[in-house]
Amino acid sequence: MTETAKERVIEGRSRYELQREFSIDRLYTFHYYELSKSFYSTGEKHDFWEMLYVDKGALELFLDGCRIELTQGDLIFYEPNAFHSGGAKTATNVMIVTFDASAPCMSQLGNRLFRLEKDELYILTELLKEGFEAFDPPIDTLFYPQLGTNKQAPFGCEHMIIAYLELFLIKLLRRVNAVAPAGALKALMAAGENQKGKLIEDIVGYMKRNVAANLTLDEISEQFFISKTQLKVLFKQAMGIGIMHYFSLLKIDEAKEAIREESYNYTEIAQKLGYSSVHYFSKCFKRATGMTPTEYAKTVQSNIRRKQPSGSRQLSDFSERGEHM
Repeated sequence: MTETAKERVIEGRSRYELQREFSIDRLYTFHYYELSKSFYSTGEKHDFWEMLYVDKGALELFLDGCRIELTQGDLIFYEPNAFHSGGAKTATNVMIVTFDASAPCMSQLGNRLFRLEKDELYILTELLKEGFEAFDPPIDTLFYPQLGTNKQAPFGCEHMIIAYLELFLIKLLRRVNAVAPAGALKALMAAGENQKGKLIEDIVGYMKRNVAANLTLDEISEQFFISKTQLKVLFKQAMGIGIMHYFSLLKIDEAKEAIREESYNYTEIAQKLGYSSVHYFSKCFKRATGMTPTEYAKTVQSNIRRKQPSGSRQLSDFSERGEHM
């Protein structure tokens, strides 16, 4: 084929136009704030999108009347004209980006809560790096609303922000589309229930790790940034037993294991589990099980449980006596 013929073939090819699902052409704000525990916003709404990510700490938010708690690793989108308010429950770091994006697919992110996955966190980190480079004053300047160009910014900083933000949104939209569709507020409520389950799981894990301590309700509520009243209600709903009663039974469960192992005497077990005396330990043990530690050690039940496979033991004794607080 002659050179002229090749040129005619190339010229005759149809061009493939790449499809864009949406585009982001305008940012309103890009912030990284370190909020004090006393910070509270009375609320606002606006005709553009807002993305808020909790990088550290915890927030209590209200979105169109729905209460939401966000902790480290949570991200939420406020759709245009959604009224939102709230404040920090402790010293909290947040990343906030507001932008225009009018494509229909964006409605799938409206008022949704996400717990970010590893690849999504990587993209968000790169987005934040570009944000720190691109603007002057810096994005961590508290409550300065206007974006200004940093004349020393590396080449293509603002372009990279658009690219990373669009990539981040595509990743989340793919995740949304991979599950059965649901209304935005329904999804938000379901996420809230999942959050409660995760909170209870974390609290139980914390108590197990500190079973030798004398934890108080105050200490647990402060550790998880939740009021004592709410903590008691949520725990009782989830576990069917009062939180401090559950903690006392965790101690008894550990004591039973120590008795079965026969590695410590009763005084040593009492000391290891934070009891003030062996007498008080024996009293608590009998109140929970109906037996003294010595009586328990002699039971068939104790000998059978000694032979259980590792990891099969569960905290089930509170159901034997039906005790609740």
